[in-house]
Amino acid sequence: MATMAPAAAFTPQAESYAGESGLWAWLTTVDHKRIGTLYLFTSLFFFIVGGLEAGLIRLQLAGPNKHVLSAEAYNQMFTMHGTTMIFLAIMPLSAAFFNYLIPLQIGARDVAFPRLNAFSYWVYLFGALFMNFSWVIGAAPNGGWFGYAPLTTMAFSPGLNIDFWVLGLQILGVSSLAAAFNFITTIVNMRAPGMNLMRMGMFTWNAFVVQFLLVLAFPVITIALVFLQFDRFFGTNFYTIAAGADPLLWQHLFWVFGHPEVYILILPAFGLVSEIIPAFSRKPIFGYPVMVYATMLIAFLGFGVWAHHMFAVGMGPIGDTVFGVTTLLIAIPTGVKIFNWIFTMWGGSIRFTTAMKFAIGLVGLFTIGGISGVMHASPPADLQQTDTYFIVAHFHYVLFGGSMMGIFGGIYFYYPKMTGRLLNEKLGSWHFWLTFIGMNLTFFPMHFSGLLGMPRRIYTYEPGQGWEAFNKLSTYGTGVLILGTLFFVYNFFASFKRGAIAGNDPWGAGTLEWSISSPPPEYNFARIPRVTSRYPMWDMKTPALTAEVPHTQRGDSRLDVDVAGQHAADGHPNPVGNEPKQLEESGMHIELATGESAKDLGIPMPNPTIKPLICAFGMIMMFSGLLFIHENKLPLAIAVMMGGALIMTTSLYAWLLTPLEDAH
Repeated sequence: MATMAPAAAFTPQAESYAGESGLWAWLTTVDHKRIGTLYLFTSLFFFIVGGLEAGLIRLQLAGPNKHVLSAEAYNQMFTMHGTTMIFLAIMPLSAAFFNYLIPLQIGARDVAFPRLNAFSYWVYLFGALFMNFSWVIGAAPNGGWFGYAPLTTMAFSPGLNIDFWVLGLQILGVSSLAAAFNFITTIVNMRAPGMNLMRMGMFTWNAFVVQFLLVLAFPVITIALVFLQFDRFFGTNFYTIAAGADPLLWQHLFWVFGHPEVYILILPAFGLVSEIIPAFSRKPIFGYPVMVYATMLIAFLGFGVWAHHMFAVGMGPIGDTVFGVTTLLIAIPTGVKIFNWIFTMWGGSIRFTTAMKFAIGLVGLFTIGGISGVMHASPPADLQQTDTYFIVAHFHYVLFGGSMMGIFGGIYFYYPKMTGRLLNEKLGSWHFWLTFIGMNLTFFPMHFSGLLGMPRRIYTYEPGQGWEAFNKLSTYGTGVLILGTLFFVYNFFASFKRGAIAGNDPWGAGTLEWSISSPPPEYNFARIPRVTSRYPMWDMKTPALTAEVPHTQRGDSRLDVDVAGQHAADGHPNPVGNEPKQLEESGMHIELATGESAKDLGIPMPNPTIKPLICAFGMIMMFSGLLFIHENKLPLAIAVMMGGALIMTTSLYAWLLTPLEDAH
């Protein structure tokens, strides 16, 4: 093992940072870790909201001719369930990990634009509250999460319902684009010395690709929404068939966004699983370069498959063939990832922690969803399956069996890094098995009800069609899922105070984020590390783990980082043996510090500021003013919009004139 350079002082947790508590500290924070925490709590709340909406949907469909919900309430419920789960839960759950992990994995002290990062969160929060305020006034969106025009134009959908949806998605798009530009800039410009692109953690690679998907896909849905907004508010005719509009325009615009959106939702989970499986298999990820190229190929092909959602519209044999072939092709890089995860586990020393169970659950359940997705690549088969519950089963296996299983695994894996404490493994095991069983019990029967002809989006049905048993099973499964989520919620909050102390690296992982204290200090790294391999922690402590990696990829196995030893939660040393004595014997100098702040160490950090929050509020107020147009209150609409614009521009101007950092 090559000689290692001395480490900078290890800081268990900077005292001044830990002391910055209270509401004001959270409202003004620009620290990427705190913003990641805000994203995590907010999106988990909306995940629970979306789950409760799903529970009401399943109660309504548990048997024929139920009257739990009216037709209108059902339309609102399933529209908001889909919108909430996609835009308010899974995407921001991914953003929580983007915020927290990307700077830590690349060896940076913060993101490139800390105040823009805070602005992105506050826009998301206000946009989510804006959309859900529609429940309060009895005007929740009711046109499906896909919002098909012309059915969502004023002629067919009067009232404020669709207005809340159109404006809310545009608000959330601003948040996503702001975050995407920030993370692209961060990854391109702020990697630690020696960390080239092919040494980045797999989560960062997947996140990097997702940011380009956001930048390229969200402008398309923005165009579609602006067209719809102008049709509804100002009487234009972008989707008015009688005026000569193309009835398929909305579908093309929506699905050009909508299918890359699937990969925006699933790739972060793939990245988390690609960190979890190597850590608990004690092996580097199998075929790292191929995994990277597969991720990029998924993103590239993802923009060429959108019209497989439209096989039933009559595109003709050429269009059907082209999009059928591209849909088959995208299964190849996805299959590569699945096989590489399996080969990583093959021959490994596997530890079946809760995080590993969820990761393996993703591999299995996403494979089922992927196989049913390949069925839809055949236009004749798709014509039979489209708009039935078979499709509902498919995309829930992809988005719940894929995205949510990976995200749950990521929470169990990174909770110790975020909080310094471990989640309870026994409760976690209950959570996993209830979720795994409940998910399959809920969604697998939908394949059969769909094949028997049960249409999507119906709020009731007559008896005697063979659907009753499958719907009852799905409703029971939803109850099991809710029970599993209760285990998770209790575990999540109880472990804040009573969880076992985690230490720096409770899992014996190999990537850079595990080299610093848990939770990390304000400044992340007292000294910016120099990285020469993909798994610097393993190279430093147990080089045999990465012996199979070519020397040209590992470099000279050195790392300047903050490291200290600790024991696993059960009192035994961690498998990697990262105790101070062992590290000192290997040439690493350990200096235990007492918790200096960034100011004590002379590290400039961004100033907290309330301006991003005020700017986001002004933007939401400006959008909200449009709602008064439909109430025939034009003066009030103009006043609210002008007031919001004034607040937004004034706070933005003050934001841009304020120095970013203290001078130490």
